[in-house]
Amino acid sequence: MRSTGIVRMVDQLGRIVLPIELRKSMDIKEKDPLEIFTDDDRIILTKYHPACVFCNNADNIVYFNGKRICADCLKKIKEEF
Repeated sequence: MRSTGIVRMVDQLGRIVLPIELRKSMDIKEKDPLEIFTDDDRIILTKYHPACVFCNNADNIVYFNGKRICADCLKKIKEEF
């Protein structure tokens, strides 16, 4: 994990603003859903992708190395190796 050097304050409603430079570099657009994870004392935001990263199928999704993959694509990956 690398530091951006950017510091933002949390407002009275618990909101923070993601700087435009960061949103552009991470391709985060207005209304894009973000998923929130915690890891000990860290809060991690990631773009939410409910479907398979390979075929966009949203059925039978499993996690493989931190990515969402449908059962069919996972089977194909296993067959390749």
